Amino acid sequence: MSSATTHTESSKPKLLVLIGPTAVGKTRLSLELAKACNAEIISGDSIQVYKGMDIGTAKIKPEEREGIPHHLIDICDPTHSFSVAEFQERCAVLIPEIESRGKLPFIVGGTGLYVESVAYGYDFAEVGSDDAYREEQRLYALAHGAEALHERLRAVDSEAADRLHPNDQRRVIRALEVHHLTGSTVSQQLEGQKKTSPFELCIVGLTMDRAKLYERINERVDAMMDEGLVDEVKRLLADGVPANAVSMHGLGYKEIVLYLEGHLTLEEAVELLKRDTRRFAKRQLSWFRHMSDIHWIDTDENFHKNLQAIYGIIAGKFKIDIEYTFNQPFDDGGNAQ
Repeated sequence: MSSATTHTESSKPKLLVLIGPTAVGKTRLSLELAKACNAEIISGDSIQVYKGMDIGTAKIKPEEREGIPHHLIDICDPTHSFSVAEFQERCAVLIPEIESRGKLPFIVGGTGLYVESVAYGYDFAEVGSDDAYREEQRLYALAHGAEALHERLRAVDSEAADRLHPNDQRRVIRALEVHHLTGSTVSQQLEGQKKTSPFELCIVGLTMDRAKLYERINERVDAMMDEGLVDEVKRLLADGVPANAVSMHGLGYKEIVLYLEGHLTLEEAVELLKRDTRRFAKRQLSWFRHMSDIHWIDTDENFHKNLQAIYGIIAGKFKIDIEYTFNQPFDDGGNAQ
């Protein structure tokens, strides 16, 4: 049984956020927090929005959600190019709807820009496009490789290069295009965004010993392979999803595509996926470290102890009473997100 009793009213709506690198344990904690705080979960993941991309995204199954509403999961086809602007638009509708039901809006995810853009109400000015420039960069990557294009970005915006994987060609080209059109970098534009929130904001960040996190990542990749990741990617391609679609640049998909196209052995693809995922986790942590107002929790501690610590953070921030008894043992099974 859970309850959350409000003591004071704020002029700003409340927003709870749980962030952390992949495989740190966000999913498991989010379910308990949602029950304790009478919350509805909004996925802050840029790939879980796509239908049929389940295994590679470690998407929580409907039967595992324990009756808690989850939003922005399975909302568009993998051929669609979902963007941070669309995520903002969806959240602008969702958050008031959740509030109107007397529930707490709760964003859970690891896509730093998505989460931060909503938490702080970022305004992404339209800077236009240059189709000829985009095609020039695409042809350059085709001739010289993704790494060479990525080095072009590093030369003008090293921070963006650190955040973006070389295979994320669409975003690499867009970052180059922004600099080409405006003379300023994407990183400079992000730095210039306001850091005040339209919400009464409580952000909890999960962290873990790096070696242990990498071990969990490796175990997760092995579990995905056992669950049928190769067959999932085969089905997506057979259903007409292009190998160069934005969705297929997600971790687990681009590596398996390379295997299916004959560029790598299966063993090489699995090792590449593990390496790429470890590097992605490192980039996630780097992104989160530059955010302010995060209450960090080390998940190496006892799970129940972590819950109690987070309850205290939320209760103090939102001035609410949280009464919840955690008495069900968990088996991570490598599924914690």
